[in-house]
Amino acid sequence: MLALSVGSAGLLQGAAPLQQTVASRAAAPAMFGKSDLEALAKQQNPVLGYYDPIGLADLDLWGQGEEASIAWLRHAEIKHGRIAMAGFVGYIAAANYENLGMAPWTMYPPLPSGLSAPEVWDSIPFLAKLQIIGAIGVFEHISEDKNFLAADGKKHYMRGGTPGYMPTFKANVHPVPLNLWDPFGFTKGLSAEDKAKKLNAEVNNGRLAMIGLFGFISAGTVPGSVPALDGIIPAYTGDVMAPFLPTGPMESMWTVGKVW
Repeated sequence: MLALSVGSAGLLQGAAPLQQTVASRAAAPAMFGKSDLEALAKQQNPVLGYYDPIGLADLDLWGQGEEASIAWLRHAEIKHGRIAMAGFVGYIAAANYENLGMAPWTMYPPLPSGLSAPEVWDSIPFLAKLQIIGAIGVFEHISEDKNFLAADGKKHYMRGGTPGYMPTFKANVHPVPLNLWDPFGFTKGLSAEDKAKKLNAEVNNGRLAMIGLFGFISAGTVPGSVPALDGIIPAYTGDVMAPFLPTGPMESMWTVGKVW
């Protein structure tokens, strides 16, 4: 819901006219105000423009000031959009596999075929869920850690840094050969203007993915809520908002104690 709220409010990335935005970003990290947000909204969606019906851009979150709050909301939108893009593809992939076998060196059995995407999650053992959530937590820590950011010459996005920036592993005592973002350096040769345009496109794609993924989930849990997906998305009787409750063939938070 946060993703949809932030997306609908037009909390975007970038600055005023694109040329000025690129120049100001290249000069030095600077806080990003409401006027910049309004200008960027028109860049990313000239038809809708700036749209913030509930006044999210006017909030002073945690007493950090309006500019820091806007930065937090922009970062949230970018992150939710990226997750939704991965989730949209993942939903389709999970719903169309024949048999998802686990690697022979793991302790997890293969999953049965014919499951819907939410049922695939339900069928994953509880410890496997913890591994997934733990990995996400590590990446989240890296994205917020000032030492990782400082190693790349960056500041935190609420302190004049770049919303959506994912640090490299330079600050890690055991460096990883490839970074999470652009591991093969495909964007290194792009100009600042091209990067800004692609960043705007990423935000728009993320918004569409948030709507698409929410449409999949709604179609599966509320029959008839998305007529275009009737007969395409199988019905799901579990609770998508309670991923650890016992629902079908899964080890839940409440039953995992029996394993030990």
